[in-house]
Amino acid sequence: MERPVKACVFDAYGTLFDVHAAVRAHAPRIGVAAEAVSALWRTKQLEYTWVRSLMGRHADFAQLTGEALDHVMARHGIADPDLRADLMAAYRRLAAYPEVAASLAALANGGRRLAILSNGTPAWLADAVAAAGLAGRFAAVWSVEAVGIYKPDVRVYRLATDGLGLDARDIGFVSSNPWDAAGAANFGFRAVWVNRSGLPGEYASVAAVPEVASLADLPMHFG
Repeated sequence: MERPVKACVFDAYGTLFDVHAAVRAHAPRIGVAAEAVSALWRTKQLEYTWVRSLMGRHADFAQLTGEALDHVMARHGIADPDLRADLMAAYRRLAAYPEVAASLAALANGGRRLAILSNGTPAWLADAVAAAGLAGRFAAVWSVEAVGIYKPDVRVYRLATDGLGLDARDIGFVSSNPWDAAGAANFGFRAVWVNRSGLPGEYASVAAVPEVASLADLPMHFG
């Protein structure tokens, strides 16, 4: 049996914070296309991070989230500056998933340090943590802005090993994004994929990553 992890590092968006909560809060203003708008917004947001990273032309997560939203609104024929502003404001204060607070408390009570490692900007992450009532829960909150490139680049994951002063094998990394979990496992973390939707596995040729259905399963998983 592997030794228990000493720290747990979490992705933020989609893992701790519900990325579809922003559109859901304004769904009546969008209409029947709300679900499609939310899904495409998330897809384009991530796509833009990868394209920028490969081009070597970094722009922060707030900018790319806005550019992704502009594209999605144009695709759906939505021309409403007030709605755009409200959606962007809502994204800064996304709701946490229901099990987050209790799961983090259980991990912390087990003696593990907790941290966030995210594509988000420092200001957005601070707002999200505060809005979710999680201020003071994390030993550190790291943004990719410290290295100017997005996950799954190894320079991002190294922020956690350097910041915690731990070997990668002593760190549990948790993400709802399979590409992120695979990247973290490839780096050497004890990675776990939070597969809330029961999707088929991905990236098996890169790294074997165990799955959990929710964060509530993590305390038992990490020993």
